[in-house]
Amino acid sequence: MEFFCYHRDRPDSAELRDELLEEHWSYMDRYAAEMIARGPTFGRGGDTATGSVHIVDLPDLAGARAFVFDEPNYQAGVYRDVMLRRWRNVLGRTMWDFPGGRDGGSRYLVLGLGSGQAADLVPPPDRDELIAYGPLLSDDGSTWLGTAVLVRAPDPDAARAVLTLERYADVEVHDWEFGGRR
Repeated sequence: MEFFCYHRDRPDSAELRDELLEEHWSYMDRYAAEMIARGPTFGRGGDTATGSVHIVDLPDLAGARAFVFDEPNYQAGVYRDVMLRRWRNVLGRTMWDFPGGRDGGSRYLVLGLGSGQAADLVPPPDRDELIAYGPLLSDDGSTWLGTAVLVRAPDPDAARAVLTLERYADVEVHDWEFGGRR
């Protein structure tokens, strides 16, 4: 089962986050084989981390909950909250398979939050800039709750335009970059 995890940082937790960087990476190294995508989000300007995205393939919901809540930054209080949703890897690849590579261009996390009739279950025709793409689902996988996208785009508005905006209650766009060790 694939899961989308987004830990949002507490304000003023940057120093603690920096202190725990190696512990965080070591924890994530244990999940390298299950990782579809990972990386931090940043405030506008890219100098302050605002959160951490992890998309993982784990056996079940209990394993996913353990993954997000046992994470060292979560345990130490770096994060203010966690979004954990079932997810479906529509592109069928990991971020390391992204043809555009790890560097170059601006990258974004786009979260379309919705309810009711599912939207954007099929990615747009031009997939070349999509790093990860899939629906956010309820715990049992039966209810569509939104869409999560990692995308390379010229600016936040172009990233947002990947989704059918009128179909969502809210669309968030966060600066994002590839995470983990090089």
